[in-house]
Amino acid sequence: MKNGKLARMSVDELWMMHKELGAILSMKLDAEKKQLERRLASLQGHDKSITIARRPYPKVYPKYCNPDRPSETWSGRGKKPRWVTLQLGAGKKVDDLLIARVH
Repeated sequence: MKNGKLARMSVDELWMMHKELGAILSMKLDAEKKQLERRLASLQGHDKSITIARRPYPKVYPKYCNPDRPSETWSGRGKKPRWVTLQLGAGKKVDDLLIARVH
């Protein structure tokens, strides 16, 4: 189509053409993107159908508990909870917060 034909078209006709072009362009871009992603995966040696199983880690049980609220526990890993910091600031030692183990 030449610009002369476009200039003679009504606004509604031009808008419909705009919608059709947008839909076609979107489909073609999606198809090209998928093709490029498959190509990149094959170049990198990745295959989405193969998943690497993670090593099973044992469950980490709580080691410390808040004496004021026994439901608040901490395993001793990661960042210290606020209640641990407050207890240590109050003069207690980490060993004072240990959960009593019954053997």
